[in-house]
Amino acid sequence: MIYQSIDGVAYKMREEFDFAFLKKYGKVFKVFDNQDSGNICFGIDSGKERYFVKFAGAPTAEYQGELQDAVSRLKATVPIYQDIRHDTLVRFLFAEEIGRGFAMVFEWADGTCMGKQYEDGHRSIMTLPVQEKISIFQRIAAFMQCVARSGYVAIDFYDGSILYDANTRKVTVCDMDCFRKSPCINNMGRMWGSSRFMSPEEYEKGAVIDEVTNVYNLAQMAFSLFTDSDRQERNWPLSKESYAVLLKATSAAREDRFLSIADFIFDWENAVSLA
Repeated sequence: MIYQSIDGVAYKMREEFDFAFLKKYGKVFKVFDNQDSGNICFGIDSGKERYFVKFAGAPTAEYQGELQDAVSRLKATVPIYQDIRHDTLVRFLFAEEIGRGFAMVFEWADGTCMGKQYEDGHRSIMTLPVQEKISIFQRIAAFMQCVARSGYVAIDFYDGSILYDANTRKVTVCDMDCFRKSPCINNMGRMWGSSRFMSPEEYEKGAVIDEVTNVYNLAQMAFSLFTDSDRQERNWPLSKESYAVLLKATSAAREDRFLSIADFIFDWENAVSLA
């Protein structure tokens, strides 16, 4: 592992790589170098606008695969951002081949990441009032319903995909790179994703991955947000009815879950109102 810097911002790489081409977009003020996907991301200020730039094609510190595979995966996400439109989703601007790799350029979104890998931000979100968390989860659920209606299934969707701006109370979803058309077949065995959020079928090669899979994922997002992934009933802060909804949604048996995100949301909202 080596350390480099750009515009005074330090970051780590597996091997040296020249990011001088980023000057096209502006001045780098932030680098996200901990991903194991093969991407490295930058916050860039043009002087008029701020951008979030996701780049594949560089030997990042956490990625062990082939660079061209990372490039191909990133290119494949462009149609996903073109197909799914929701007001919580980070705004995609354009993509291009550049710097011997491939870049996707988005509007910058302010916010704190909910993911455990960002300890300070994660801690601040965990300490938010329960009513504020209910509102956050409502926005995440609405996004997931949009994903289903758009004919996709969310894969590798977890708390690290969520940003929250406490000043504006805006929720932003910032990562759909592994989403697929629904239904799809698990052709990997263990699929991409955080184990905390993965249903049993995401470990089973040949299994169907669909909206029922995402019911599990969304319910786990609620556990993540309200209890920091603790599933014990004694630590659940809302109604016992809402806890029962989450247990149903995270059943290991697909046939015992809700059949759709819409069905889950209906029962969830009714149960939360009983708190």
